[in-house]
Amino acid sequence: MNPRTNPLGEYLRARRGLVTPQEAGIPDTGTRRVPGLRREEVAMLAGISPDYYLRLERGKDRHPSVQVLEAIARVLMLDGEHLDHLMTLTADKPRQQSRRTRRQTVPSGILKLLSTLGQPAFVEDRYFHILAANALAGALSPRLVVGGNQLRDMFLDPAEQALYPEWKQVAHCFIANLRQSVGTDIDDPRFIDLAGELSLASPWFRELWARHDVKAQVGTPMLFDHPVVGRMTLNRERLAVGGTDGLQLIVYHPDAGSEDADKLAMLASSALAVSRATAPD
Repeated sequence: MNPRTNPLGEYLRARRGLVTPQEAGIPDTGTRRVPGLRREEVAMLAGISPDYYLRLERGKDRHPSVQVLEAIARVLMLDGEHLDHLMTLTADKPRQQSRRTRRQTVPSGILKLLSTLGQPAFVEDRYFHILAANALAGALSPRLVVGGNQLRDMFLDPAEQALYPEWKQVAHCFIANLRQSVGTDIDDPRFIDLAGELSLASPWFRELWARHDVKAQVGTPMLFDHPVVGRMTLNRERLAVGGTDGLQLIVYHPDAGSEDADKLAMLASSALAVSRATAPD
């Protein structure tokens, strides 16, 4: 990937391509070479000159006023998270590559917590690299282990896709979260390598990344189709690890007293039996 070229222009082009003339309330006249709104249509609806809007998309003016950005956001139908992201693209931020490339360490207290939790749990960084995991996480998916990457597995591993019956929706959510988490700080070699690998290997990744969707991950139910216990729904919680640079503790837990809770308990028992059978004497 070519980092830090014209993030504001790239974002504006991507988002206007997702708004149809009908959605914007204007006539759809003439032949359109690309989907979405034309530049001059965005400018007209936002109340700014076409020349000025063109300057924004070409990166010749990277400091528009808040009023201009809010007007464009209304035309492009951006929600609060997308507007916040748009605002960050106009600010010049110092590069932090030297700090971000150091290997991150999971706090010892979190490692102790992982070993005591009775639910699948692991720690990941902002790029979905897994830095720590408990045994039940590995029982839920053999790819939820130290050194794995949830994003890479979701897009490139058929076994991981089979585990999530709604894997395309899950992947979409992950990409929107990655875009929100990274923002304009895209100089980190870890991010460049991961995004470059997925861009080359996965058309679905390329399509989602080009949309520039932004959304913070929140607690949500996740459907699994596990080869041992079958279908079950677990709640995914994403908790920030204090004192770290963006590390998150991910915990999957069932609703109390549910059939899903019984299935997770069965999975835990099965994993424990396998562990005892394979343990050295």
